[in-house]
Amino acid sequence: MRSTAETVVDVRGVVSRFGDNLVLDGVDLTIGADEIVALVGGSGSGKTTLMRHIIGLSRPVAGEIFLFGEPLWAGDYLEQQARRRRFGVLFQQGALFSALNVGDNIAFPLRELKVVREKEVRELVAYKLSMVELEPEHALLMPAELSGGMIKRVALARALALEPELLLLDEPTSGLDPERSVAFVHLIRRLQRQLGITVVLVTHDVATLNALAGRVAVLADRRVISAVSLEETRKVRHPFIERFFQY
Repeated sequence: MRSTAETVVDVRGVVSRFGDNLVLDGVDLTIGADEIVALVGGSGSGKTTLMRHIIGLSRPVAGEIFLFGEPLWAGDYLEQQARRRRFGVLFQQGALFSALNVGDNIAFPLRELKVVREKEVRELVAYKLSMVELEPEHALLMPAELSGGMIKRVALARALALEPELLLLDEPTSGLDPERSVAFVHLIRRLQRQLGITVVLVTHDVATLNALAGRVAVLADRRVISAVSLEETRKVRHPFIERFFQY
């Protein structure tokens, strides 16, 4: 069942540090249902750190994160797992299991969480492949046989395997040539509209921002300094934003 909550991601006062290095210092960010929000910032600004906090791979030293109106870390193990089923993640390099073929990579979360019977897995894998514009026979290929663009599509199919309400993308067009990058961005946009999901992406690519982002959350000075539309972001006077858009 889809969430009816207006707010999907709510980051409140998040502080993160590595040793003596303060990375995030009081980050606030709210993301509503069906939005596409891009996280941008310079190297070391904390984009990936914030993404890792949102999906629960690491915990901030202070602050709170809510997903679908619930504290990310609330409840017992089963309750936390149920919450995590509601989002999917596409990691920067795809993070496919090299020893598993394409079909088994996509099927992995279905089998791991035992959400469907084994006889239904193959049908679901074929369906997810079709969603990312791949053919059923691609299920038999190994990751080493895939092009960069196909790796991204397979990883996206796996991220969508559990029919998430929230999709998080880490540099989705990184490593792709311009033509494949444009095609992949169009695919993400089509799926977002078709599925009605919320998308959060980390990117440094202005073309991807232009094509996808409804809002741009800018990380600078260890916090989110702006979280407005792309047009409004371009008007913000800050050294990073001016360099990013090459004024």
